[in-house]
Amino acid sequence: MTYLFVDQTEINNTLWRACDTFRGTVDPSEYKNYLLSMLFVKYISDVWQDHYDSLRAQYGDDDERIRRRLERDRFVMPQGSLFKDLYAQRTADNLGELIDQALLAIEDSNKAKLAGVFRNISFNSEAALGQTKERNVRLKNLLEDFNSPKLDLRPSRIGNLDIIGNAYEYLISRFAAGAGKKAGEFYTPPEVSELMARLADAQPGERIYDPTCGSGSLLIKCAQYVERGGSLNRAIYGQEQNGSTFALARMNMFLHGVDDAHIEWGDTIRNPLHLENDRLMKFEVVVANPPFSLDKWGADDVVSDRHGRFTRGLPPKGKGDYAFISHMLGSLTEVGSRMVVVVPHGVLFRGGAEGKIRAQLVQEGLLEAVIGLPTNLFFGTGIPAALLVFRRGREETDTLFIDASREFAAGKNQNTLREADLQRIVETYRARQDVEKYAHAVAQSELSANDYNLNIPRYVNTSEEREEVDVVALQTEIDALEQEWAQARARMQGHLRELGLG
Repeated sequence: MTYLFVDQTEINNTLWRACDTFRGTVDPSEYKNYLLSMLFVKYISDVWQDHYDSLRAQYGDDDERIRRRLERDRFVMPQGSLFKDLYAQRTADNLGELIDQALLAIEDSNKAKLAGVFRNISFNSEAALGQTKERNVRLKNLLEDFNSPKLDLRPSRIGNLDIIGNAYEYLISRFAAGAGKKAGEFYTPPEVSELMARLADAQPGERIYDPTCGSGSLLIKCAQYVERGGSLNRAIYGQEQNGSTFALARMNMFLHGVDDAHIEWGDTIRNPLHLENDRLMKFEVVVANPPFSLDKWGADDVVSDRHGRFTRGLPPKGKGDYAFISHMLGSLTEVGSRMVVVVPHGVLFRGGAEGKIRAQLVQEGLLEAVIGLPTNLFFGTGIPAALLVFRRGREETDTLFIDASREFAAGKNQNTLREADLQRIVETYRARQDVEKYAHAVAQSELSANDYNLNIPRYVNTSEEREEVDVVALQTEIDALEQEWAQARARMQGHLRELGLG
């Protein structure tokens, strides 16, 4: 089959222009859910229609045979729920209600895959989209934007599933860029996710888990890492507390072809939902970008934690970083498992309960690497962050420190890691060799002597040596310059007297 040329940038720009329907009237943190949900409906409708058209060409008017074939599709589309059906009703007085009914019908017809995905969004919400007349205008404009020929997402036209997955990621990244502090709740920058996937090094057949998965981009990077090795044999698990973000993650997985992901909705610390025999499920790979220093993370609710996650100590009520770290460590298999987590630098050196937990993690030989990242990488915060890499069952007991904070591409609003930066970090991590002003492997005894303070500059000296100054030679040079200046001044005075100006 020959596919038409489809310009990814053109699709991305067309989708971004559709946001004009809401800009200035609806908060971006709200309207992203409407745009991304409609994109999902448009895509699965186009896929269904494409298959229907091919079956109609093959079987003619044999509707029963066509229906049986369509019931085995990725998604079952009940009558009246296709995007074209919604578009045909774009002038209806109850348009928001009609869209809600169609989404719920799609969800009910695909319970195994879409349960709960559309329950957290209403296109008939007066609070979010305005009163009936205004709401109808906005929704009509939205349907007309998505009806653009440029957004014809039929497989017979675009050919490659990555087109729609890339478009979805593009929108999420644009929303994150404008969402301020809220961005960190649902998005990890792609190059950071790629770095974490390479460090975690997931292998075919392994389980991969993110307990604070946001929109799922980090998990997708890990899945793609396995796929680049030529295998689709991987199991993806995630949990997300925010209902609308959970829905984005589920849709994101489908649009990237990860149909078998297990994404749950709930509070990971208070109510972990990935269990086996009523105990925490274990994973070979755990990755996460948890909320930084979360207040009210649930300390009072886990004092008697039945999963035994806090045997090293209970983190302070006002800072949940080590709560997530403890949960992640409790979710690792006993041997050969690894974990990569994003943390603020305070995690490396704060004392009290956190200091005691940190000391025990080092003493147990779990902390494999500390990697300092550049400032202004993450949306919504300019503070620098670090990656902690843990591994169970390793033979070494030292910890590798890498200071990658100075190598990045500077942007107007956001810095980014380049491919060369990613490669250097990963190669240094794997080699575990000292690199001057960049990396240093530190023995447990040295960390102990420093009271288990993991502040990176203690172990990686990046200061530039100053050239020694020869004070005598410098003074001689100054004396000579002063003498030249005095002679030049005397000559100038002589010229002025000759001109009668002295």
